[in-house]
Amino acid sequence: MLPREVLKQVRRLQLRARKAVENLLGGEYHSIFKGAGIAFEEVRPYQVGDDVRSIDWNVTARMDHPFIKRYIEERERTVILAVDASASMRFGTGRLSKREVAAELAAVLAFSAVSNNDRVGLMLFSDKIEHYLPAKKGPKHVLRVVRDVLFFEPKSRGTSLGDGLDHLNRVVRRRSIVFLFSDFQGPDHQRALGRTASRHELIAVWLADPRERQMPDVGLAELEDAETGRRLLVDTGSAELRAAYESQGREREEAVRRLLRGAGVDAIEATTDGRHLDALVRFFRLRQRQAMKER
Repeated sequence: MLPREVLKQVRRLQLRARKAVENLLGGEYHSIFKGAGIAFEEVRPYQVGDDVRSIDWNVTARMDHPFIKRYIEERERTVILAVDASASMRFGTGRLSKREVAAELAAVLAFSAVSNNDRVGLMLFSDKIEHYLPAKKGPKHVLRVVRDVLFFEPKSRGTSLGDGLDHLNRVVRRRSIVFLFSDFQGPDHQRALGRTASRHELIAVWLADPRERQMPDVGLAELEDAETGRRLLVDTGSAELRAAYESQGREREEAVRRLLRGAGVDAIEATTDGRHLDALVRFFRLRQRQAMKER
């Protein structure tokens, strides 16, 4: 039996996610993601305007008149939410932690998927595989996914994107849409990202907190590495220290962008400042414009 407060938080997130699906995303989800494949529908006579690449030359030769093959897209898809559950994802200096932002975005994506009759699965990973839910349909299953993203307690504090993605590739054989939620603070694992992007439609949801980019002037402060537990006393009143911190932050951000570009992975850049749904909407609308240009 789940504690009442846990249920209340999951239900609140459910309502926020459904509202976002209805008011913000509209039909974008359905329009930008292709199905798992195509299925043959019929052979029919060629008509002016048909794509000549669809001509069935064997039938055309027999009938002495051009015929084309028609296919329909198999619309049922599988969406996998791969969520970094390492200790650094609990960090957040705004209203939400990075993990809470991941949970809200995951909820929006999951409810978008089930409203289109798609299946949703979940993998939580640190430097080991912490939890895996095979893909299923239905609102009840989505609530389980949202609850686990929010409240599952990992056993390890570290991060290994490579091990997580390699496990996903082993257990998810069918081509799927994979949303990878992480702050990308572990080793880069570009090869694992590239392998996954070649097997699935991989989209990175890169989560960050403003304090990882800029250090406030609060005098002496003790900083702790969430994943190693290492602590360091620093004087944030030093302008030189703050400038060096900001410079390193910019370098880390550019390194992540290079990593994702090099692996051929599109990214949603979301922060804990409360504007994460805006980032998701921008991504969907950009994808929709790109899809319209390709038609």
